[in-house]
Amino acid sequence: MTTWLLGLPLAEKDRKSPSRKNTNPRHKKSKASTETLKQGSHQLGHKQSWESRFSSKFPAKPQSALTLDVDRYAVTSEQRWLCPGAFPSFPKFLRPSRVRCRVRLCFSPAMFSVRGCGLWVVASLTKKHLPLARFIGDGAAPSAPNFDVVVIGGGHAGTEAAAAAARCGSRTLLLTHRVDTIGQMSCNPSFGGIGKGHLMREVDALDGLCSRICDQSGVHYKVLNRRKGPAVWGLRAQIDRKLYKRNMQKEILNTPLLTVQEGAVEDLILTEPEPEHTGKCRVSGVVLADGSTVHAESVVLTTGTFLRGVIVIGLEMHPAGRLGDQPSVGLAQTLEKLGFVVGRLKTGTPPRIAKESVNFSILNKQTPDNPSIPFSFVSETVWIKPEDQLPCYLTHTNPRVDEIVLENLHLNSHIKETTRGPRYCPSIESKVLRFPNRLHQVWLEPEGMDSELIYPQGLSVTLPAELQEKMITCIKGLEKAKMIQPGYGVQYDYLDPRQITPSLETHLVQRLFFAGQINGTTGYEEAAAQGVIAGINASLRVKHKPPFVVSRTEGYIGVLIDDLTTLGTNEPYRMFTSRAEFRLSLRPDNADSRLTFRGYKEVGCVSQQRYERASWMKSSLEEGISVLKSIEFSSSKWKKLIPEASISIVKSLPLRALDVLKYEEVDMKLLAKAVPEPLKKYVESRELAERLKIEATYESVLFHQQQQIKEVQQDEALQLPKDLDYLTLRDVSLSYEVREKLHFIRPETIGAASRIPGVTPAAIINLLRFVKTTQQKQMAIN
Repeated sequence: MTTWLLGLPLAEKDRKSPSRKNTNPRHKKSKASTETLKQGSHQLGHKQSWESRFSSKFPAKPQSALTLDVDRYAVTSEQRWLCPGAFPSFPKFLRPSRVRCRVRLCFSPAMFSVRGCGLWVVASLTKKHLPLARFIGDGAAPSAPNFDVVVIGGGHAGTEAAAAAARCGSRTLLLTHRVDTIGQMSCNPSFGGIGKGHLMREVDALDGLCSRICDQSGVHYKVLNRRKGPAVWGLRAQIDRKLYKRNMQKEILNTPLLTVQEGAVEDLILTEPEPEHTGKCRVSGVVLADGSTVHAESVVLTTGTFLRGVIVIGLEMHPAGRLGDQPSVGLAQTLEKLGFVVGRLKTGTPPRIAKESVNFSILNKQTPDNPSIPFSFVSETVWIKPEDQLPCYLTHTNPRVDEIVLENLHLNSHIKETTRGPRYCPSIESKVLRFPNRLHQVWLEPEGMDSELIYPQGLSVTLPAELQEKMITCIKGLEKAKMIQPGYGVQYDYLDPRQITPSLETHLVQRLFFAGQINGTTGYEEAAAQGVIAGINASLRVKHKPPFVVSRTEGYIGVLIDDLTTLGTNEPYRMFTSRAEFRLSLRPDNADSRLTFRGYKEVGCVSQQRYERASWMKSSLEEGISVLKSIEFSSSKWKKLIPEASISIVKSLPLRALDVLKYEEVDMKLLAKAVPEPLKKYVESRELAERLKIEATYESVLFHQQQQIKEVQQDEALQLPKDLDYLTLRDVSLSYEVREKLHFIRPETIGAASRIPGVTPAAIINLLRFVKTTQQKQMAIN
């Protein structure tokens, strides 16, 4: 095969050594040396030469390779390039009539920059100088690939966005700095939790990836908050980092219509917006750090902590998106120049400890649940048995830890910064300052089945490394602990999320979508949830279809996005169940019935298999509830049938089986044992039996809440009187806290009032009824 290397002139130092080792792993077998050819005239009025512009910024080596037909891309004198001010005159050997073979084009530094440039050709076989003429026209560069959707970033938001767009039928490109970091868990080795587990279930209901991958990669599964009702249970799992990354990469690299490419994005290609769009411009592609371009109908940015990221340990600071990865500076500058409001946030991660150096015998042990509940609706069970799962251990800080922190605050630039960090996952320095004289929990969590590292959750710290080690050894069980990697902080840019729509498309730039930490959120689950929505809507934008929006009454995803787009955030946003007004309806168990059908019918992001499974569950639930309502006995008979139940004997009233199932000590197995026919078939599926129990538990409450949801949905746009005095209002039942918030914020509509943190659904219903009654009285008077 003939290999041609096309690219910009190399730096002066590189021209002296034309025979360079090819660093592309796909070319390792090629022994043919290459010669750099003579540069043609290419200044085109620019004061600075391309050599000085790029030689210091980009390495002079091939960045990626693409095999394609020369017939498709070789041009004649009538054809044009994508590069502004460029019109090549191809030598005869490259004209379509002369070339009938497949060649490999290796993109070298700064190739096909949108500013126009000279072009080099290196012939690996002929070793002859084959100069091309300088660019003098305008048009389109044949080298620029075209995709429907380009996703920038291979983190938790990026992988979900790319996979979602591909599932919707869009030709999608995922651009990431390094393919081997796709699916990397940069901070904690866990998924889920209170509020976060709900997001995981909703991502899965839309056929997202992370929930299924967690079911294949966990080492410890636990449901949090079990002392409360199932509406606020938090599914959580400790994850094997290596296994999760391996499984995620396997999934991404085998997704139809999804291409993965290594590259750093430095700029956006912008064009005039469509007439109906109010933004300044429209995105039509991206420019990579090597100068190559990729064209797309929609672009999704999931930059994580990479926008002008800086890592901090003690007083030392150096540019990085995370440990070992360079930040994205050019893209941050582009967004700022476009007029986006940019803010600064920070986060941190704990040190890593050698497992063998921890004295677990004196610590409190936490075992996994048996049976383990999977995250995904399509997983019958998790990949590992409960008895084979790894335990977690609990320890606490002590006054000596506080002393070390307080004595060395002057050595910690991260804690002195005014940049805000996560309120609900603070560093140990923040805990000591905000809550002095308290003991703080430290969970020792395994990082994998074969990992020798322990993650001390709750001990995020940015003190100098030697002080971190000193602090760790003061903690019970860690007296002889060996620190393998110090904790560090990360400061990064984020964009005010009020600059995006509920579809996650930006107001300023048409077809540009943001997802993940760029919107001011923190956490894998929040990022994944945004990624799914951004990927779906980026695909729908290409197809000129209306956006897919999840409302606050439909899911925690809707609560998350609505909070961001209407209220904004000045600190890393974390999801909690308390943020949802209708949390009894937005349970982990019913996410499929809320979102899967919409995803299948409206968007096409849900597989046929998942849709059929959700349909079966829905019909089985409806049938089961109907059967439970139809079975009626006297309370005395139920007492005989189920002596374990604390049923009060009331002679006059019969009890339905659904009512008996509401008792805490009664489950479907016990009920089916008492009344085998027709209930025994409903215990064959563990999930179906559990969901019937939950539906029975919330039956009466859900009926009233559904009525409230309908009432609020119908009247969200109802205007609130501008002169309403909430502090002195007597005709409506509102707490003083709610009155103060309404008085201070002055919402214009019922919908806006419902989104104010701390304003309860009951308060909204009371306010809504008051306003409607007042309007009716005024109409009667008039």
